[in-house]
Amino acid sequence: MHHALTSLFLACSAAAFASPGLAADTPQSPWQRCTAIAASAERLACFDQWALDQQADAAAAADRRSDARGDAPRTTAVTTSLPDLPAPPGDGCRNGPYTTLSRFWELEAGSDCGTLQFRGYRPLSVSVVTANTVNQQPTSDNPLNNAGGLTPYKRTEMRLQLSVRTKLAKNLLTTGEGAARDSLWFGYTQQSYWQLFSPAISRPFRNTDHEPELVYIHPTTADLPWGWRWRYSGIGLVHQSNGQSLPLSRSWNRVYLMTGLERGNDWLVTARIWQRLHESAANDDNPHISDYIGRAEMTLGWNASSDDTLALTLRHTLRAHARGSLRLEWLHRLGDRSNLRLHTALFSGYGDSLIDYNRRRTVLSVGLSLLDF
Repeated sequence: MHHALTSLFLACSAAAFASPGLAADTPQSPWQRCTAIAASAERLACFDQWALDQQADAAAAADRRSDARGDAPRTTAVTTSLPDLPAPPGDGCRNGPYTTLSRFWELEAGSDCGTLQFRGYRPLSVSVVTANTVNQQPTSDNPLNNAGGLTPYKRTEMRLQLSVRTKLAKNLLTTGEGAARDSLWFGYTQQSYWQLFSPAISRPFRNTDHEPELVYIHPTTADLPWGWRWRYSGIGLVHQSNGQSLPLSRSWNRVYLMTGLERGNDWLVTARIWQRLHESAANDDNPHISDYIGRAEMTLGWNASSDDTLALTLRHTLRAHARGSLRLEWLHRLGDRSNLRLHTALFSGYGDSLIDYNRRRTVLSVGLSLLDF
């Protein structure tokens, strides 16, 4: 009996291993079949079909569970393509179907790039500038802020600008307003005039202005005549100083209101109006600065093409004795889809820098700027 059982077991085992093509004909899983396809287009089509099969199987399983519970029958529609994948996070503020202002201030959920990430603010620039005059002996309406002698600065120099910002918080007051997103920002801008072409005086930095600010932005969607849209309003607090000691110290603090409009993606208008915060006469480095630099500004921007942008910025004192400034800029893209621009600007008026707040200058600059939109 024992020998008979052993013989039967050996015979069955031999028959199993001797079955022709057993290992080669074992069915493969769908993803294994797709992986084995060499042509990329056919492989992708195979995976697409597998995804559709999985969706159909899931729907059928749900119907079976519904039938088992006695639920009312439902109709299941099987799509003919894979569902759209979400856009990569953080991409909408630089790309996508959003306007310049929407991307710049991240006014919508789709153009939101998150908080505590660094972005460009004003252009990051390196320029050669030449002017009709240079301030060799800065003065102020405060006698403590008058330079004691002349410094032989040259009218041609370099200008460097660094400007960054980060979003501190978002969706503070816009909860329940759909895709609209308000935001709180911190920005910092630094502009330096460098006497690179003055070796006789060791090429000093003639002036460096520091400008930290806090800005709150609230989106709007009001339609205006002739195709314009009101896009945002905001309020800001800004400090500006040149970080020098007496007699060259210059500083002031302001609170401002701001707004922005656009017409498609071709035209935009931004505006600010500000109020200087009071300082005592003894501590005021630059009395009457608002009567020189101004109390309001407006910028008109035109995207003439995908590579060229023109901008005009006007500042005004809002007083009968009008002062202020005008700045005309042209930015031309260098390279395909690049953020690097050839940047040419013409400035005329007061306040090109704090040390020149009460000195009228006409300045031509040519350089490179890096934008972050």
